Amino acid sequence: MTNHQSPVRLALPSKGALERSTSSLLSACGMSVFRPSDRQYFGSIPSLPQINVLFQRAADIFTKVEEGSVDLGITGYDVVCEEGVGHDNVVVIHDRLGYGKCELVLAVPESWVDVSSIEDLAELTLLFKEKGKNLRIATKYPNLTRDWLYEKLIVNFSLVSVQGAMEAAPSMGYADMIADVTSTGTTLRENRLKRITGGTLLKSQACLIGNKRLLQDDPTKLDTTKTILELIEANLNAKKYVSITANVRGKSADEVGNYLVNHSELSGLTGLRGPTIAKVYSKEDKDWYAVTIVVEQNMLLAAVNHLRKAGGSDMTITSPDYVFGSQSQNYQVFLERLKEDS
Repeated sequence: MTNHQSPVRLALPSKGALERSTSSLLSACGMSVFRPSDRQYFGSIPSLPQINVLFQRAADIFTKVEEGSVDLGITGYDVVCEEGVGHDNVVVIHDRLGYGKCELVLAVPESWVDVSSIEDLAELTLLFKEKGKNLRIATKYPNLTRDWLYEKLIVNFSLVSVQGAMEAAPSMGYADMIADVTSTGTTLRENRLKRITGGTLLKSQACLIGNKRLLQDDPTKLDTTKTILELIEANLNAKKYVSITANVRGKSADEVGNYLVNHSELSGLTGLRGPTIAKVYSKEDKDWYAVTIVVEQNMLLAAVNHLRKAGGSDMTITSPDYVFGSQSQNYQVFLERLKEDS
């Protein structure tokens, strides 16, 4: 009897920085994407043949997932929050894939010297109201902008839909200010715009989303989703750690281990659970042991010095490709979300 797995349709960004970073992440996770050419809209993941890849504009991927044309998709969290208003059939499976980072911010002309905070902006809207005008805000994120400003009790404004270069709106005269995404702030400065204090509406990066109904109704699709999530989570976790192996002289493995554990000035210097110690077989000297510890990246030098104090030498450092926990935390959270909505 053959084991039939339902094909999982995965939508990925078709071009730009998000496409390149998505491809790099999946490749690092052992899920390299095959795309015959840049003009092809279909691809595959050879290591996971049950997945059919569809390439789409990042802005359209949410819609494809929501309508059920695909089961899973990778896009910006900002897109999900903006388009997700009133659409409950999309679940965020992993919201921090580590790239595509940006912020949705309010920006005003640099010439507005008296406006540097959200409080200043609130006062400005009242001045506009006294003159019988609305503050015009150009944005591609009307839902997020409107809801956020309402929460701040700022109501005297109108939103201007812009499809082209957002930053030009104030200088062109069809808006007073903008609400747009920025990663470095360079484009804002080049267009003589400035962010205001307290004016960050949303922090975003690439995320993995799925269609609730399609995943709930098909256990094999859930199983494939778990595979994808496990590999991504373990790869992202691995970036936090380094593995150190050192040769340490000692009378016994217990002596070396006890010294490392009992003379540790900081927690975490002896590894995730503790050092792994093995006998080094040498013709010249029998009192050497190989010690391996896995520590967080920011503790590398401290751990090296700790091993030196224990008599360590010949240290080599490697970076793990994956660090798996006892279970996938993200997958457990995802299952709980599905149960809540079922």
